Amino acid sequence: MNQFLTNYQRDVRGCLSGFDRIRFRGTLRWLANQRGMMGFLWAVQVKLKEFVPFSQAITRQLRDQVEALALQYARPLNYLNHSHVSKEDIARKIAEQDRITEGLIGVLSTLEPCFSYEVRSNAATKHLELRRQRMRCLHYYLYFIDPIFGFGHLRLQTWFPFTIHVCVNGREWLCRELDRQGMGYVRRDNCLVAVEDVLTAQQILDDQITADWQGLLNRLAIWAFPAHRELVNGEPMHYYWSADDTEWATDIMFRSPRRLAQLYPQLLRHGMQTFSSPDVLRFLGRKTTAAGEVHGGFAGEVLSDVRRRPEGVRIKHRLNFNSIKMYNKQGSVLRVETTLTHPRDIKVFRRKETEPDGKLAWRRLRKGVSDFPRRCEVSQAANERYLDALAAVEETTPLKELAAHLCNAVDWQGRSVRGLRPLESEDHALLEVVMCGEFAIQGFRNRDLRAHLFGESSDEPTKKRQSAQITRRLRLLRAHKLIKKVTGTHRYHLTKQGRTTITALLAASNCGTKQLTEMAA
Repeated sequence: MNQFLTNYQRDVRGCLSGFDRIRFRGTLRWLANQRGMMGFLWAVQVKLKEFVPFSQAITRQLRDQVEALALQYARPLNYLNHSHVSKEDIARKIAEQDRITEGLIGVLSTLEPCFSYEVRSNAATKHLELRRQRMRCLHYYLYFIDPIFGFGHLRLQTWFPFTIHVCVNGREWLCRELDRQGMGYVRRDNCLVAVEDVLTAQQILDDQITADWQGLLNRLAIWAFPAHRELVNGEPMHYYWSADDTEWATDIMFRSPRRLAQLYPQLLRHGMQTFSSPDVLRFLGRKTTAAGEVHGGFAGEVLSDVRRRPEGVRIKHRLNFNSIKMYNKQGSVLRVETTLTHPRDIKVFRRKETEPDGKLAWRRLRKGVSDFPRRCEVSQAANERYLDALAAVEETTPLKELAAHLCNAVDWQGRSVRGLRPLESEDHALLEVVMCGEFAIQGFRNRDLRAHLFGESSDEPTKKRQSAQITRRLRLLRAHKLIKKVTGTHRYHLTKQGRTTITALLAASNCGTKQLTEMAA
C-alpha cells in the first residue's frame, strides 16, 4: 500500500483504514444447543410437558418489554408483512421525518426463519423429546442512534434461545467522534471524501479495534431484553458476542474525481486480467505452493467478477465465504475492502479457551470479539497486499516506449547482456514469477525463483545447475534495471521502472487480439 500511495501522492489527500459494517451475534451459550437447553430446563425445574407454556410466558415478557420501550420513547412499532423489504430505508425515513438525533428510532417486527426448540413425542421410546430445528418466529428490529455507534440496529429473536444480532458501522462511529471533537470532514453517504486531520481520524478508527466490545454490546442487550439476566432463577446469564461478518475498508481519498475516473478503468482491467486464483489466495492470507500455484489440498472455490453498483463499479474476488473487493465511491474515493465471514482458515497465537493458563500456540481464529485484533490485522494485510499489486498499473507511456530498450543488448559491469524476449516462454515465465504478490514486501532470492521455475529437487548437481541459470536470469533483469539487490542480503526487489514495465508487458500478453484491437482503436 505504501508503494501505491507513493506513486499517487500528488493525487491523494489521505487514506483511512478501519471497520465499515460489522454484524455481531449474541448467543446465550447455555441455550444454544440441545444438551445445554435440557440442562437449563433441569436447572429451572421445568418439565418437557411444561415447556410450551413456560417458553410462551418468557416470550410474552420479552414482547411486553420491547413494546414498553417503544412507548417510553414514544416511537412507532410497526409490523411488516414481508421480511425482504429494506428495514434500514424505513428506519432512516422515520428518523429523518421525526428528526431523531439520538435514542430509539422505531421498532419493526416481522416473521423470519430461525433455530429454536419444540417438544415432540418419540413414537419409538414413547417419551417426549426436545428438538432443535429450523422454524419461523417473530423478530424485532430495534433501530437506534447510539451516542457511540451512531445509526445501527439490534435484531432480537422472540423465542428460545433468544439470539441477538447487532449491526453497527465503524465509519458512523468515526463521524460521531469527529463531531464531538469539532473536527471538520466531508461525508457522502457512508464515505468520508475529506478529513481535516487524517492522522487523528485514523487513530479513532484504530481505537475501535481494542474497544470494550463486550461491554458496549452487553449494554444494548440489557436495554432491549433485560429479562435475559434472570432466566436461571434470578442468576445472571450473559451473552457471548461473536462477529458473524466484518468489513474492513481502506479508503484512498483522491483530490480530484477526474483523476480517479481516469485511473480506475485501468485498475479494473488489471484486476480482472492479471490477478489469478493464487493471487487471490495470497491476498487473503492463504498459502500457495513453492511454484506459486494453488495447493493440491485446496478444496475451496475462487471467483472474480465485475458488477456495476449504485455507488460505482466494483471488482470482487471471493475465496469460499471470504472476499476482497475494490470499487470507486462517491466519485473521489478508491475503496479496497476485505470481508471475513468464515475466519476458521486464519490462525491466531492464543491459549485454549478452556485452558486460560495453558500453552500459547497457533490456533484457529474464533469469531469471538476476543480475537478482534488479529482479525483486523489480517484484514488490513489483505488490503495492503491488494494495493501493492495495483501499485504499477497507471502508466501513460506507450508500451512501445516502455519496452524499446528491453529487447536490445546492454552493457552491464563491463559485460554485454542480451535483450529480453518477453513473449518467449522462458523470459515470460521469469517475468510472471518476479511479479508474484508474495514477493511484494520481502522481495525474492535465487532459491525462491528456482522453486517457482523448476520445482523442488533433492539432487545437488541439478540444484547447482538450476541455481546458476537463475543467477544468469537475475543478471539479465538487473542489467535492464528491472530489479535491484537489497544491500547486504541475497534478496532482490522490483524497481519502480521494473514494476511498471513488467505489469504492462504481462497485461498486454494476456489480452486477446480483439481486446488489443479495441484498445488501439
